[in-house]
Parts: sequence; structure tokens; C-alpha cells
Amino acid sequence: MSIDRFVARAGISQSLLGKRGARVTQVQFATLYRMLAVELDDEMAGIFSRPLRNGFLKYLCLSLLDASTLEVAMHRFGQFFHLILDDVEIESSVDTGRARIAVVKPRGGHEVSVLGMELMLKLAHGVASWLVAQKIPLLQVEFDFTRPAHASDYLYLFPGPVQFNCAQTSMQFDASYFALPIRQRKSDLRTFLARAPEDWIFTSFSDQVASHRVRQYLESKLPEIATVDVVAHALHYSARTLARRLGAEGTTFQAVKDELRRDIAIQRLTTTDDALASIAFDIGFDDPTAFHRAFRHWTGSTPSAYRDVSRN
Repeated sequence: MSIDRFVARAGISQSLLGKRGARVTQVQFATLYRMLAVELDDEMAGIFSRPLRNGFLKYLCLSLLDASTLEVAMHRFGQFFHLILDDVEIESSVDTGRARIAVVKPRGGHEVSVLGMELMLKLAHGVASWLVAQKIPLLQVEFDFTRPAHASDYLYLFPGPVQFNCAQTSMQFDASYFALPIRQRKSDLRTFLARAPEDWIFTSFSDQVASHRVRQYLESKLPEIATVDVVAHALHYSARTLARRLGAEGTTFQAVKDELRRDIAIQRLTTTDDALASIAFDIGFDDPTAFHRAFRHWTGSTPSAYRDVSRN
């Protein structure tokens, strides 16, 4: 199967795929994912050793809706995967006030990619949050692999502190969520399925973790670039406490600021004909030369070269 036609239909430039610092938008990723799922008849888009046929997410969710609590539903979630997939097992437990959902690789099972482990944990979190009709804040996220090059992107995926090189891949949250009743009904499922995979992969910036709140505040003040002291005061932290909270989430104030400006610049460069000077000003650069220098540091390309490649 040639993927080129799907990439083009998702609005992704083939020329960008080979560029190390290139990015795609959430909409582009979700569009490509949906097309591949249909083409492959696999709602995990060929990631595991056997396909999860179209309709898998629908019947998974239907099996959970009459559970008495989220804890019961997530136990069923694990049993469902035990029946249909050999690559991983999903285990849930409660200990000392924390609920834990782990993605376990069976001994002697198939090798699972980093993407596969990420997606399984995201699916568990997304479905659990949907079932109780609120985003479940994560107290800890652990992965059994080394820190990947794209680790900064976990800001978009997991609303909580992330650690790598752990004994197991898992997420932890307050055990009180396991006691919540299921708040969705069969009539609510259509909307969730229609928006998949956005609603279970990507994290909303309304989630109340420090890095998301910092990004949201910085964006609201553009083209002015707020200092760390101003942001800390606005969010009711001291600058030291904010730095500590961002550090616990695996990021820094400077990194959040750079990623915000980079993402806005890329979105404008690839979807508009706005002048480079206008884009630079709107994300807080008084000097277009400084914008060129920063963008090259972020992506490995100049803004004009990135725009040209994205349209080839």
C-alpha cells in the first residue's frame, strides 16, 4: 500500500516527511489516522500484530456502558483486550488511594512499538474520561522505554508528570475516580466515535496542569511575551513554585513558550499566505531576523523554506 495518497489527502506535504523538525497539526494527524483505519480495516492503523477491525471501539464502549462504576468498566476494558489482542494486556488496580492502569507486555509476546504503548495508554485514559464525563487528571505516567526524541510532545498527550525507564508502562490517578458511576449512555456514543481519535488521543489545554495553564496564558497575551514572574503571579504561584511544577511535568517555562510560538508559526506558514514579518510580530518577535533564527533552531529550516516545502 502506498501511503502517499493518504498523506496528500490529509493535507500533509510529502516533502515535509523527511525533515527532522517538521510538524503536523492535530487535524492532519487525526485525518490521516482515520483514513488508514478505514483502508486497513484496523482502528489501530496496523500498529499491532493483528488488526482491530472497524467497529472495535464501538463494541468496546458498548461493553462498558452498563458497568456500575469506572473500576468495573476498566476491569472489563482489560478483559476485552485479553480476548482480542496478544500483544499487550491491560491491568487495573487500586493501592494507597491511587488507581493504576498498566499496559503489560506478556512474556514471549510480540514486540510492541513506542507508539503502540503510547496509544494503548491514551485509549485507556480517553475512554475512562469519556465514561465519567470528565477528563481524569493523572498523578503519574510511567513508560518502560527510554525517553524518546519527541518527549516534549507529551504535553499534548498526557496531562500529568511523565517518567521514562520505569519497570512498567502505566498511569495513576486518584482512586476516587474509580468509584464514579458511568455517566454516558448508548445515545452518547455516536458523538464520541465520530470525533475519534481526537477525543481519546489529544489532551485539551483546558486541563489543569501547570504547563497547559502557562501555555494558555502566554497565548492569551500574544504578541506580548509575558515573563515567568508575570505568568506565575497570574496563576497564583511564586516563580520558584511554577518552575518546580513545570519541572515535575518534564518541561520548563522557556520550553512551553518556544513550543507555543513554534506551533503557531507552523500553522500560519502552512495554512495562510501571511507575510513572515506579520507572523513574527504576532508571536512576539519585534525583529524578523530573530524569528528566522529561532524558527531554524526549532525546526532546522527557515520560515520561508518550511513554507515552500510544505506546499510542494
